[in-house]
Order: sequence, then structure tokens, then C-alpha cells
Amino acid sequence: MESKSKDFIFGIRAIIEAIKAEKQIDKLLVSVDVGKSELMGELLSLAKEKKIFLQRVPDYKLNKITPKNHQGAIAYLSVVSYASFEDVLQSVFEKGETPLFLLLDGITDVRNLGAIARTAECAGVHAIIVPEKNSAQIGSDAIKTSAGALHYLPVSRVKNLSQAVKYLQQAGVQVVACTEKTDAFLYDIDMTVPTAIVMGAEDIGISNDIIKSADALAKIPMFGQISSLNVSVSAGVILYEAVRQRK
Repeated sequence: MESKSKDFIFGIRAIIEAIKAEKQIDKLLVSVDVGKSELMGELLSLAKEKKIFLQRVPDYKLNKITPKNHQGAIAYLSVVSYASFEDVLQSVFEKGETPLFLLLDGITDVRNLGAIARTAECAGVHAIIVPEKNSAQIGSDAIKTSAGALHYLPVSRVKNLSQAVKYLQQAGVQVVACTEKTDAFLYDIDMTVPTAIVMGAEDIGISNDIIKSADALAKIPMFGQISSLNVSVSAGVILYEAVRQRK
């Protein structure tokens, strides 16, 4: 089944021209079966130069996206303009505001990402930080689920979420990992200071390296028979605890 054409472009020359025109590319898919050519070499060099996330896939996967002559290359266009979280952080400090960031570790469900973004925008989060890999694609479905919030809320994509955590900590931002692997409740954490909250995937949670490096761990109290909340609901609970403390 062909994807919505507004979300992607195909053909080596078309993608090269889009990159040269400064179009933001969400990810580039290149067939492992395509032969080497001067034009493909130019595309791969441009992708490396612009630090575009590139994924090698079998040709049949590209054929599933579009039956048209894709020449072994399909590029998904970003429907949002990605921001540098470092620039956002500096801007927040310059305005005299207290930073509130949200890091999403392994959130791959588009609907969850959209719902989280909607709540985050309403709660005054300054930016969402997501990894390039193991993260839901921010396409038209995510925009719709977010009720348009992703058009207003800065989103930053990083190669390494752990490095982003270290950067935030060095800049004076405490990192709070929301996990059940702790005895501390979210109400025990002071979030009136510069804070970045980390939410993890529903199945495996936050990665161990981030849990180990976090400044604080916090969990939501549970009293029912079901042991967990949907991650988008959990994000809303902890974000609005931060709002409550700050207000």
C-alpha cells in the first residue's frame, strides 16, 4: 500500500535536490540491492554531510511504500522543524525561565507520542527530546494525535539520548527518570528547579544507562490491581506534578 505522498519523496535526484533545498529529512531509506552509481554516491555523501538518519532496507520494503520507480531510495520528509535542544535550553535561560524538558526513551507508538506531545505543550514543556533510532516517526499521524501540538512544541532528535542527559546535567538541569524501580514517589522530587523528565517504553521502560545516570528516580503510586498506566497518561501525571509545584 502506498504511503501518503506528502510524507515522502522518492528517486535519487529528487532526494538530492530536496536536501540541497534545505528540506528537513526525517530518515532516508536506501535499498541494499541497489547498485553503485555516481548519483547514489552523491546522495550518500550528502546524507552523511547533513547527518541524515540512513537505513539500509531490502528492495521489497521500498516497493511496499510505493510501486513507482523509486530507484532504490525513499526519503521521509519531516512534518515538523526539528530544533537543537541546546539552543532551546540557552533561550530558556536567557528568558529567565525555569527549564522543563521531556525525554522519550524508546517510545515507538505514534499515538502515544502524539498524546504525550499534546499534554507536554499544554503543560508548558520547553522541548521534547527523542532519539533518532527506536522512536516513533513524527509524521501526519503523530501530528493529528497531538491535536497540532507538534507544530508549536520544539522537538529535538539526538543520536545518543545518554549524551543529551549528560549535557543537560552539565548545564544545571536535574534529570528525573520516571520508573517503578524506586521507592521514591514523584511527589518527593523537587521539580521547581531546572528539570528534564525521562519517560520510557511501556514494555521495557527506561534504558539502564539512563536510570544509572539520572539525578533522581520517581514513580507514580498505584492502588489498583493493574500495575501500570499507559505511558502517555503517566507523562501527564508527572508533568502536571511539575506544574503544580511551580505554580
